[in-house]
Amino acid sequence: MNPGRADVEAAIRSYLDPYLNNNLLDAGCLESLTIDSGHVDVRVVLGYPAKGLCEGVVQALTSKIEKVVGVQTVNVDIRWRIDPAPVQGELEAMAGVRNIIAVASGKGGVGKSTTAANLALALAADGARVGILDADIYGPSMGQMFGIVDGTRPEVKNDQFFMPIEAHGIQVMSMAFLVTEDTPVVWRGPMVSGALIQLLTQTLWHDLDYLVIDLPPGTGDIQLTLAQKVPVSGSVVVTTPQDLALIDARKGVEMFLKVGVPVLGVVENMAVHVCSNCGHSEHLFGEGGGSRIAAQFNIDLLGSLPLSMMIREQVDGGVPTVACEPHSPIAAIYRNMARHVAARLWLRQQQGATVPSLSIVDD
Repeated sequence: MNPGRADVEAAIRSYLDPYLNNNLLDAGCLESLTIDSGHVDVRVVLGYPAKGLCEGVVQALTSKIEKVVGVQTVNVDIRWRIDPAPVQGELEAMAGVRNIIAVASGKGGVGKSTTAANLALALAADGARVGILDADIYGPSMGQMFGIVDGTRPEVKNDQFFMPIEAHGIQVMSMAFLVTEDTPVVWRGPMVSGALIQLLTQTLWHDLDYLVIDLPPGTGDIQLTLAQKVPVSGSVVVTTPQDLALIDARKGVEMFLKVGVPVLGVVENMAVHVCSNCGHSEHLFGEGGGSRIAAQFNIDLLGSLPLSMMIREQVDGGVPTVACEPHSPIAAIYRNMARHVAARLWLRQQQGATVPSLSIVDD
């Protein structure tokens, strides 16, 4: 008895992808389904990097399809393909970069740069080609976070293009590579914005699936200019549960919404402290703030991370958590967060999402 196609499709539908919040068939991930004399061949193409998930998805689908009456053997092939998501307004995508993810915070000191670094590493750990741009001109930190020796300078090609410096498999570019620690940048806003656009466009990013931009903290002129001129696919807002941080985080979300950049979700840092001696947990900066912002703007809480000395020590040492301890519980939070971000970008691409253009008029 040859199994019916409808029965096999029903078995595939019974598996719910945790990042697409849908089954693979209705999500448009089923590329082909062949049924021949009891032999079933399934090819699935996910729209987000899934190196660490493929084996589990294959096992789950195989187990479900094998239960269909008439099925003798099952072959499941899982792959992924990363397409560019829509960008804001009428901006054109950058050459060599499929998707740009802006990581922002309303105020400093909430772990934005640490989040950006680990997000980039988590995307790469699942098979994506990733770069990171340190856009914090006044306080660049990516060089240290990625263990790049102070004084390292990028190679210049054709007298006008910078070659990004590779560290931990990530293409990294920062203003820190062009100035010294003893030469602080003392520029006004327009100069900073111009320098960042130039740094972004004059870096020869090589075939990136994702470019993570670590924005300066705040929601002022610099951030607005970047949000309007850089073709951003989506943004991530970082906060802590502290009331003051939450006020500024709301401003960050509203800024992106006003310029037509979708907010993919909120990351809550320093959510809880666990005593290393007794194991007692305490919410030092408040509780549930990230969830409240996510609910207010109908966006996702991508992850909630503890106040951890380990996270701080690892980035200070030039090897962020995802690279230093890839199998740790904290690295698992970052990888789960990265998959949610990538999946939401792919869903926007699938839905052909459009965003409004914004016209700013000075009164």
